[in-house]
Amino acid sequence: MNSSPSSTLSTQTSSQANRDLFDQSALSDLAQRLVEAARRAGADAADAVAVRGVSQGVEVRDGRVEESERSEGDDVGLRVLVGQRQAVVSTNDVSGDAVTKLAERAVAMAKVAPSDKYVGLADPALLARDFPDLDLLDPAVPATAELERRALAAEAAALGVKGVTKSGGASASSGIGGMVLVTSTGFHGSYLRSSQGISATAISGEGTSMERDYDFTSAPHGADLLSPETVGRSAGERTVARYNPRKVETCKVPIVFDPRVAGSLVGHLVGAINGASIARKTSFLKDKLGQQLFAKNIRIIDDPLRRRGLRSQTFDAEGVAVKRTALVDEGVLTTWLLDCATARELGLTTTGHAHRGVSSSPSPGPYNLHLEAGAPTPAELISDIKQGFYVTDLIGSGVNGVTGDYSRGASGFWIENGEITYPVSEVTIAGHLFEIFNSMQPANNLEFRYGINAPTVRIEGLTLGGR
Repeated sequence: MNSSPSSTLSTQTSSQANRDLFDQSALSDLAQRLVEAARRAGADAADAVAVRGVSQGVEVRDGRVEESERSEGDDVGLRVLVGQRQAVVSTNDVSGDAVTKLAERAVAMAKVAPSDKYVGLADPALLARDFPDLDLLDPAVPATAELERRALAAEAAALGVKGVTKSGGASASSGIGGMVLVTSTGFHGSYLRSSQGISATAISGEGTSMERDYDFTSAPHGADLLSPETVGRSAGERTVARYNPRKVETCKVPIVFDPRVAGSLVGHLVGAINGASIARKTSFLKDKLGQQLFAKNIRIIDDPLRRRGLRSQTFDAEGVAVKRTALVDEGVLTTWLLDCATARELGLTTTGHAHRGVSSSPSPGPYNLHLEAGAPTPAELISDIKQGFYVTDLIGSGVNGVTGDYSRGASGFWIENGEITYPVSEVTIAGHLFEIFNSMQPANNLEFRYGINAPTVRIEGLTLGGR
């Protein structure tokens, strides 16, 4: 079939728009000019980040589009150092002589900033020189009509599950995010990452007995998403399974974490080994480097170089090369997460974990985290539990990173004689992160769906607070 002239023109225009979106040469030039302007204004050292963000999303409810939005913009940030003094400024207006004025303002701010002996750019010997292709950019940017189709299909699948009484809405989104980093020490790097997602929420019951649950999928490439129908059906099935929950008595039983919430346990570890917390001595793990915290079969990996990973990139926010790291190896805590400043404060070398926005100085953070899978299946993991609790949702943030005390609201299902039985709500899980880490048993069902991934996990020795 021959294309009409108008449709051909539309396709060509869309392709050109995508090429313009993927072209970071103007951002690279802008970052370079900012660094040069800072040096002319009197900075001893400087780096500049230019960040591109484009997003579009559609929300639907009851078969109709409720909201459709799109946003895009480029922002730049400049960090300057004058001696041991530092300042950070940012803008999205670089017209006229804005670059020169921004640099002059940053240098003036740095000259009156308090001195900090730990600030500074990365050692040039640590800078990234290889930039492997991690396949983070999907060239096929979905149109608004396609996002509407995905969201409507997810909602329809959720409503098609027997027992679902109404929709909680569904959405589909896509975006492009990227960064250019230029430093006065000669580093010049950039990356672009696409993102796409689908989510659905379903409701069962009526009035005060309503229950709701959700599911979602996200990935850099559209081809790696779960289908809208799978997402919607899962949201509906999860919701129906939660209907008519019971209460349980306070007890001490084995607790099993569903993969969707098991990653939070890894998140608590990573928060506690953040170099900023270690330097401030505000982490319950501050004296535990090199010690056995988990069983010998436990490995927790941070992998910034995973192909098509949600948080993958080839260099950190200071230009330092990144690498796959076992944060916990054979149960032993092997490292802190460090940027250059926290590393200097601790007398160590950066681990390449610097993150940064345009208006902030670098700070440490993780990339793609996962707890490696164990040997047993989820069914085998719970087969010997006479009475226990299977957690599917956690509520609140009652985790104290200074003491390691753990207390979270939860809902899920009761385990009886090795089987998942009836739904349970309004309970609290309490204990200490040392207990959680020491007794952690992973199943074999690891999937890479989130920024932090874990299989089903069993924990012993926690208190389940009920009625």
